[in-house]
Amino acid sequence: MFGPGSVTWRVMGEPILLVGGFRALLMQGLHPRAMRGVLQNSALMDPDEAWARFRRTSEFVRVRTYGTLAEVERAGRRVRRIHATLSAVDPDTGERYHLDEPDALRWVHLGEVDSYLSVARRAGLPITDADADRFVAEWRRAAEVVGLAPESVPGSVAQLRASIEAERPRLRLVPEATHPLLQSLNAPLPARLAPFRPALPALTLLAFASLPRWARRLYGLPASPLGDLWATATLRTLQTGIHLVPSRFLPARAAT
Repeated sequence: MFGPGSVTWRVMGEPILLVGGFRALLMQGLHPRAMRGVLQNSALMDPDEAWARFRRTSEFVRVRTYGTLAEVERAGRRVRRIHATLSAVDPDTGERYHLDEPDALRWVHLGEVDSYLSVARRAGLPITDADADRFVAEWRRAAEVVGLAPESVPGSVAQLRASIEAERPRLRLVPEATHPLLQSLNAPLPARLAPFRPALPALTLLAFASLPRWARRLYGLPASPLGDLWATATLRTLQTGIHLVPSRFLPARAAT
C-alpha cells in the first residue's frame, strides 16, 4: 500500500517506533467514546487478554504497513466488520453507538499518525518537513483501510496539528479507564519474552513523557518543559543505541 519509496516504510521500520505505538494507545485513551468502546468489548481487565489484544493490533499494523494489497484488504475487511458489529453505551447520554463511529475512528487515526511521527522526529530520524507532510498524506490510505474517507483526515502536518487542536475540548480520561489502561501497558509477557519484562515500566514511562503537555495534564501527570527535554533526550539515546545492534537482531529493521 505504501511501497519502498515511501516515508512510511523508512519510518515504520525503526524499532524505536514501539514507543510510538504505546503513545498512540495513550492518545486513544483520552477519547471517551473510543476508550469506552474498547472497555465494553474486551476483557481489558484481564492482563492475558491485554497482551493478546496488543499482539493482534501489532499484527494489523504490520500487515497494513508492509502487506500486499490483498493482505491489507483482508485485514481491513475484518476490522471494519468487527467495528460495525460491536457497540457500546455512552453512560453520559445513555446512547448506544457502534465502534465504527467516524469521530472515534478519526481520533484514533490522528493519535496514531501524530505518535509515530512525533517519536520518529524526536528520536533523531532524518525526516525533513517535506518528509513529514508526505508521511501524514500517505496515512490517508491507512485511514481508508478502517473505513474512513481519505479526505476526512489530515494530509499535512499543519492539518494534523489543527485537527488535534480542534478535538482537545472533547478529550478527557474517563474514570473507568484508568486502571485497565495502566494494566494493559504492563501486561505479563510470554515466557520467551520474560527477559524484557524489566524494561516495560521504563517504556511506559517514556510513552507518557512523550505525550504533549496538555495530554499529560489530562492524565494527571506533571507537564513541564523539563519532561519534554527528558523524553527527547531518552528517545535519541535509545535510537543511537539501537543502531549499534546488528540489523539481524532487529526484525523490524531487517525487514526493510
